[in-house]
Amino acid sequence: MHKKMNSFEELQSQWNNQKITKAPNQGHDVIIAKVNAIKNKQKYTNIVLSLTVLILVVFFVYISAYNYAIVAFALLLMMGSLGLRIGLELHSIKKLRELNVNVSATNFKQSIIRYYKNRVRIHVIYTPIILLLYSFGFILMLPSFKDSLSAGFYQYIVISSVIILLVLSLFIYKQIRKELNALQELKDE
Repeated sequence: MHKKMNSFEELQSQWNNQKITKAPNQGHDVIIAKVNAIKNKQKYTNIVLSLTVLILVVFFVYISAYNYAIVAFALLLMMGSLGLRIGLELHSIKKLRELNVNVSATNFKQSIIRYYKNRVRIHVIYTPIILLLYSFGFILMLPSFKDSLSAGFYQYIVISSVIILLVLSLFIYKQIRKELNALQELKDE
C-alpha cells in the first residue's frame, strides 16, 4: 500500500510540474496574423527575385549574350538559380495557404511542424546551393567584364559584388531567422 501511495504522489508531482501551454490572449487572431506575415514576406521575396530575373533577362538581350557561350551560360545559370528559388517560394506559399487554422490545435500544430521542417530544409539546404550557383554564374562572367570594361570599373564591380554578396547574405540570414522564429512561435502555441 505504501508503494502505491508513493506512485500516486510521484504521478501527482509530475502532473503538477508539467508545462502548461497557454493560449495566446487573442488566440486565433494572433495565429492568423503570424501566418499572414509569413505569406507577405514570401510574396515580397518573390517580387524582388522576379525583378532580379527580369533585369538579368534584359541584360542578356541587351548584350546579345546568346552570341557568347560562356556569358550566356553564366546568365542562364544565374537566372535559373533565381527561378528555382522563386519556384520553391511559390510552392511554400501554396503549402502555407493550405494550412487550415480552423482545425483542432493538435492538427494545426502538426501542420505547422511539417511546414516548419520544409522551410528549414529550404533555408539550410537549397538557399546556400542557390547562392553558390548564382555566385558561380557571376564569377564565370568576370573574365568577360575584365575584357570589355576599364580596369577601374572592373575593380569596382568585383569589390562591390563581394560587398553586396556579404550584405545580401547577412540580410538573408536575418530574414531566415525571423521567419523560423515566427514559425517556432506558431509551433509552440
